[in-house]
Amino acid sequence: MSDEPDDPNPPEHLAGLAGMDLVRRTLAEAREAARSQGKDIGRQQRAPLPGPGARRRRRWSGPGPDHRDPQPLDTAARDLARRRGWSARVAEGAVFARWAGIVGDDIAEHARPTALRDGVLAIAAESTAWATQLRMMQTQLLAQIAAAVGDGVVAAVRITGPVAPSWRKGPRHIRGRGPRDTYG
Repeated sequence: MSDEPDDPNPPEHLAGLAGMDLVRRTLAEAREAARSQGKDIGRQQRAPLPGPGARRRRRWSGPGPDHRDPQPLDTAARDLARRRGWSARVAEGAVFARWAGIVGDDIAEHARPTALRDGVLAIAAESTAWATQLRMMQTQLLAQIAAAVGDGVVAAVRITGPVAPSWRKGPRHIRGRGPRDTYG
């Protein structure tokens, strides 16, 4: 690059051209000069297409399967999640979406997943009896979940039963046995 200002007057053979005509003519001359030096300017090299048949370039699909053919939605969604790094979040969501299919209808009627944080699945049971039963089945539940959505998604389960109502109302609390004459 030189420190001289650009010449505002174009060369004589470009003097009568303006706007896009001037640009096209200048580009054509630059390409011709490059070709005279043995360079192939103006043609972009295309990368080979991924998938089968990447070595030879075909312009039509033909009778066999091709990577350009329409794909099933679940395959396309799985590939998108894998490319974007969403696979772990999708697997976590699958635990909630497919709960009845993973643990069975009987358990799904009486227990539901409430949260999944850091590999710990919180399950709320409708009664203390169901909570106790699920605690005894904890290893089977983990195996069923791992088989359905993959290993490492759920590492542990935390099972809770129904929560009793709290008598504590408001921000302040007085220690003691609570209300005595409430029921009668």
